Amino acid sequence: MRDAYHEELDSIGDGLVEMARLTGSAIGRATTAILDSDLKLAESVIEADKKVDDLQHDLEARAIALLARQQPVATDLRIVVTSLRMSADLERSGDLAQHVAKLARLRFPERAVPHDLHATILEMGQLAQRLMAKAAEVIITKDVDLALQLEQDDDAMDLLHRTLFQHLLDDKWKHGIETAVDVTLLGRYYERFADHAVSVAKRVVFLVTGEHADELQPDIQPVTGAEGA
Repeated sequence: MRDAYHEELDSIGDGLVEMARLTGSAIGRATTAILDSDLKLAESVIEADKKVDDLQHDLEARAIALLARQQPVATDLRIVVTSLRMSADLERSGDLAQHVAKLARLRFPERAVPHDLHATILEMGQLAQRLMAKAAEVIITKDVDLALQLEQDDDAMDLLHRTLFQHLLDDKWKHGIETAVDVTLLGRYYERFADHAVSVAKRVVFLVTGEHADELQPDIQPVTGAEGA
C-alpha cells in the first residue's frame, strides 16, 4: 500500500507537469492567433482550456482523497498542499491564455495588435511560453537554483510590459481608444501569466527546502534573449 501511496503522489506531480505544458502551448498558440487574426486557432485554444480545468479538478480530487486516506505528515503533507496551490496557479495561467484567444476572436477579422506593437507582443508571448516551460522543468527536476532563476527572468516580462505603456502614453499614439484598451489587457494577461509561472517555481522551492523562495538567492544568472529560447 505504501508503494501505491507514493505512486499516487508521483501521479499528482505528473499532472502538474502536464498542466504546465498545456498552458505553455496555449499561450504560444494564443499569441499566434492574436497576431495573425487566426480565428480557427483562437477557437482551438479556447476549447483546449477545458482539458486544463479537467486536469485540475482530477488533481484536486486525488489530493483530497490522499489527505483523507493517508493523513500525510511532514514532507508528504507539504507535497500535497503545495501541489494543490500549484494547480490553481496553472489553471489560472490557462485562463489567461484563453483570454488572449478570446480577444483575437472578438476582433476577428481585424487584428487587435497594431503593426508597430507586433514585435513586442510576440516577444511577450514567446517569453511567457519559455517561462512556463522552465516551470515545468522545475516541477520535474526539483532544481531550486533553476526555480529561483525564474523570478529574475520575469524581469524581462516586466520591462516589456512597461514598453507597452510607453507606446500607449506616447503623444504619437494613433490607434484609438479601443485598441489602447486591447493592448492594455494583453499586457496584463502576459504579465500575470509570467507571474503564475514564477509562483509555481517558488512553490517548488518551498516543497523542496521548506523555506520561502524570497529567503534564498539563486547561484546562477538568468538566461535572456536568444539563450533563453
